[in-house]
Amino acid sequence: MQRLIIVASLVASWLAHEPSLCGAADPLTVESDFEGASVRVLEIDEAKRSVSFMPGGDPVRGWPCWWYFRVDGITPDETITLRLRASTATLENRKPLSASWAMPAQATFSTDGEAWLHTGKGQRQGNWMIYTLKPAAASMFVAWGPPYTPSTAAKFVRDMSKTSAHAKAAELCRSREDRPVPMLHVREGERTKTQRFGVWVQARQHAWECGSSWVAQGFGEWLLSDDEEAAWLRQHAEIFIIPVMDVDNTATGNGGKNAFPYDHNRDWSRKPHWYETIAAQRMVGGLIDEGRMDVFLDLHNPAPGDPSFFYILPKEMLKEPMISLRDRFIDLAYARISKIKPLIPMSNKPKVTGTSYHPLWRQISANWVSMNGNPHTVSLCLETIWNYKNSTTTGYRAVGANLAAAVQEFLATRPDR
Repeated sequence: MQRLIIVASLVASWLAHEPSLCGAADPLTVESDFEGASVRVLEIDEAKRSVSFMPGGDPVRGWPCWWYFRVDGITPDETITLRLRASTATLENRKPLSASWAMPAQATFSTDGEAWLHTGKGQRQGNWMIYTLKPAAASMFVAWGPPYTPSTAAKFVRDMSKTSAHAKAAELCRSREDRPVPMLHVREGERTKTQRFGVWVQARQHAWECGSSWVAQGFGEWLLSDDEEAAWLRQHAEIFIIPVMDVDNTATGNGGKNAFPYDHNRDWSRKPHWYETIAAQRMVGGLIDEGRMDVFLDLHNPAPGDPSFFYILPKEMLKEPMISLRDRFIDLAYARISKIKPLIPMSNKPKVTGTSYHPLWRQISANWVSMNGNPHTVSLCLETIWNYKNSTTTGYRAVGANLAAAVQEFLATRPDR
């Protein structure tokens, strides 16, 4: 009898320390009423502790592949299952977007909205991608990739301006929905504008491509570091960095790419639609008029299976010295980015964005700058791999830092102004 009492006491003690067994768990809920969020909840299964969902997003405002939301009601360290299905919304070709764009091999999550980590590899089951994770908190954010909202951009620009006397928090313009477009303006020393190289770095013309903003941030962080080469670049150049161009679609959780009437990266025409394009085109045009549009970099993320690479115009569409200078810059950037540890895969073979690429190929920003720039202008689009284990905030920022170092190495060989 005494033995039975002891066993019963042990069982009672064990149950008391297992709230998920001795009492009902809190119901899971999904929250998406915050900046950058996007989700369409299909089902919450309390018994299986799973959330089935697909990306939200209005296809009129770009590809519906971005998703980002918060799950509440979690018992810390319990297993939560996320069941992702691609959006069924039809696009301009009357077909849904391929599921691969919405289904990273590893999803991204955070318990504090600051530090972003990868989940384990998802498992494809028919039309579904299944992610499982055990967050050590009662709430977690989950996303397609590490979110970077307009507020993140504003904080980055503001923080850089506070920590460095050489950085100024500026505003490119206000968007069509009256949001500010943060811009970082960097220069050091007494050299006049005409004595400085012009460097323009922009990201997120396609709102879902969040990794490109982290690359831009890494560029700015290196630029304002104590590195001697970074100091040289600040002293010899005037640098403009815009971490998020399409602030409206980024803020509202829309994809941005192929948005109506056309996306930001197809808007570099004689009469741009988007206010961000108008403002950027005006400022870049000013650098061209001054003869110092030296390096223009448009940052993106590519197709799911692609490594990092540059997009370029075919050589037959350009003249010297632009071709040789462009090729040299690509070699310098590849030499640095391809050696990043942990590895960020990169191809040394650029892809072309000529006549066969897209009907609006002339209105792609890097193409427009190449065709309207100075004879020595280097204008490129960098696509940074996203569907990879090292495509994290740390990995993206390392790409940005090495890209900035390549800009310095390239300009250091150019004639002084």
